[in-house]
Amino acid sequence: MKIIFILLLLIIPGSIGLAYGHTVDAVGEYRVEIGWMNEPVVSGETNAIEFYVSPLVSCPEIPEPIKCAESQEFQNGVEGLKKTVKMQLIFKDDSITLPLSPDHDIPGKYYAFVNPTISGFYQANMLGSIKDTPISLSMHPPKVVERSYIEFPEPSDITVQQMIDGHTALIEDIGDLKDSVRNLEETKQQTDMSYVGIGVGLIGIAIAVVALGKSKKS
Repeated sequence: MKIIFILLLLIIPGSIGLAYGHTVDAVGEYRVEIGWMNEPVVSGETNAIEFYVSPLVSCPEIPEPIKCAESQEFQNGVEGLKKTVKMQLIFKDDSITLPLSPDHDIPGKYYAFVNPTISGFYQANMLGSIKDTPISLSMHPPKVVERSYIEFPEPSDITVQQMIDGHTALIEDIGDLKDSVRNLEETKQQTDMSYVGIGVGLIGIAIAVVALGKSKKS
């Protein structure tokens, strides 16, 4: 038991860091950081990607700029980037360009407000210039999770999506029924047609029962 407990202590902090961590990078003489404002972020909920910009302190002992930036914390934020930097948010083949809104209490911190409607990984392209330094950087905030994972209890009222799902399932059931009838007709060489009719009738009754059960749940 002690070994299992120790393993959990080692695994859990790492998992939390992956789920709720911010992404840090370096652009010239600047340290940049992004992350979701409300975490964990779920689909269908208005949120914002936070964007931090601060001077990058020289790291003679760390040659890689990204590693150097990751070793530092945000401080002495760079102001005045509302008009010079924009965020292009990409999900698969869709993209949207979002303006940055400065945080009035924390200089160098900005927000790009968005409602991610689909769960998955999004890409944030930071475009423009930080003072005299051009920026064209792709960054990846933590994954957006499916909203249904955290909903409790299940909504009692039927929604439009539930209706669509129910109709889709019914159409699929009808398609399966047609396939079953077609298969029976193809293999009826030694089968009496009366048995085929009975089989089709039983399938129809089964689908009706399933559809009734779905309607009661809805």
